[in-house]
Amino acid sequence: MSVLAFPSRTGGCLRGVEDFPILSRRIRNKPLVYLDNAATTQKPEVVIEAESLYYRESNANIHRGVHWLSQRATDLYDEGRESVRRLLNAARSDEIVFTRGTTEAINLVAYSWGCSQLRAGDEVLITAMEHHSNIVPWQLVCEQTGALLRVVPVSDCGELDLEAFEALLGPRTRMFAVAHVSNALGTVNPLPWLIERAHAAGARVLVDGAQAVAHMPVDVRALGCDFYAFSGHKLYGPTGIGALYGRAELLATMPPWQGGGDMIRTVSFERTTYAPPPQRFEAGTPNIAGVVGLAAAIGYVEHLGLDKIAAHEQALLAHATEAVGAIDGVRLIGTAAHKSGILSFTVDGIHPHDLGTILDTQGIAIRAGHHCAMPLMTRLGIPGTARASFALYNDENDIAALVAAIRKAQHMFNGGGQP
Repeated sequence: MSVLAFPSRTGGCLRGVEDFPILSRRIRNKPLVYLDNAATTQKPEVVIEAESLYYRESNANIHRGVHWLSQRATDLYDEGRESVRRLLNAARSDEIVFTRGTTEAINLVAYSWGCSQLRAGDEVLITAMEHHSNIVPWQLVCEQTGALLRVVPVSDCGELDLEAFEALLGPRTRMFAVAHVSNALGTVNPLPWLIERAHAAGARVLVDGAQAVAHMPVDVRALGCDFYAFSGHKLYGPTGIGALYGRAELLATMPPWQGGGDMIRTVSFERTTYAPPPQRFEAGTPNIAGVVGLAAAIGYVEHLGLDKIAAHEQALLAHATEAVGAIDGVRLIGTAAHKSGILSFTVDGIHPHDLGTILDTQGIAIRAGHHCAMPLMTRLGIPGTARASFALYNDENDIAALVAAIRKAQHMFNGGGQP
C-alpha cells in the first residue's frame, strides 16, 4: 500500500485489518482483540512503510551534511515538525521540540524551566489523577529548588475538586501541571477553565496530552496553555518519539537541559553559546525515522478526521460502559461526566492481574494494575483496576468479547456469572 493511500472502510470500526497488519494475528489461537490503546496504539501500514522507506531511501544524519541524502533527511525532519505544529495548531514550527515522548517532554520543562525559575517557597500545583511522569519530575525539581508540591484532590467519581483547585492557587503558584485526559480513568479535564484561572493567578500551565491527541482535536492556541506534551506511540506512530509544544517566548528564556551536538551555536573551551529553540533542546542525533513515522501517523488521523475518531470512540465508550457495568460483581472506576475512551473497572473476588491473564487466554489484551497512577489508586482505596481502552479500529464485537471473557473469569473464580 502506498504511504499516502487510505482505503475505504465500512462496518463497525473506522479502520481495521486492512490498515493495521497486526490485527490479523491470532493470539493463543484466538482472534486478537486489542483493548490496551491507552498504553500504546497499533501502527497502520502507512506508518510502518514510511519509517521503512526512510531507511531504504533517505537515511542520513540531518542539518550538518551537504550531500543529497542529508538534505533529504533534513527536509523530512522539518516536515515532521510542521506536521506536529499543524496537529496542535501552534503558531510557529519552532515552538515544537522533538523528544522521546511525554515523559521526556515533561522532564525537559521541569529541569529547564523549573530549575531556572523556581525558588524556595514557590509552589508547583499538580492533581491527584496525574501519571507518575507528571509527578516525579516535579518532586525531583522541588527537592532541588526548595519549591513545594501541592495537589488538587479528586472526587470519588474521578473529577477534579474545582473549589479546592481555586483555593490552592495563590501568589506562590508558579506552575500548574495537569493531564488533559486521565490515563487511569478517562476523565477529560476542563482545560480552558483551569488554564484561565491558573494564568490569572500568575502561574504557567503544562498539559500532559498523552491520552488526548489521538482521540480528539487539540488546539493549543485556543487552550492558551504554555506547554503541551504528547507521545507518538499513543498516536498510531512509532515508539521513542514525541513532542513538546512551548510558547516561543518561554522557550527562548529556557536554558538547555542536555548538551552535545546540534544544540550549540559556538563552542570553545572558554565558552559555549547555544542555538535558538527548538534546536537548543534537541542535543545529539535525533530519532529521524521516528519523526518520519510520526508525520505519517498524523497524516493518517487527519485524513480520517479527529472529530470522527472522537465520535466513534465516544459511542464505543457508552456501549462498553452499559455492557460491562451491567455485569454483576463489576464496579466501574471513574464515572466522570466527561470522559474519553477509557473504561476502568474491578471485578469482585478477582485481582486485576488475574483478570488480565484470563482475558489474555481469550486473545483479549487489556491493561491491569495501577497504570502509573499509584497515588490515585490510593485515593480510591484500590490496588489497581482492569482497563479497557479504545481506538479507531475497535468495534462492538470487541466489547462483546470483553463481556464474555469477564463472565468466563467470574465463572472460573467463584461462579459469579455465566460461563
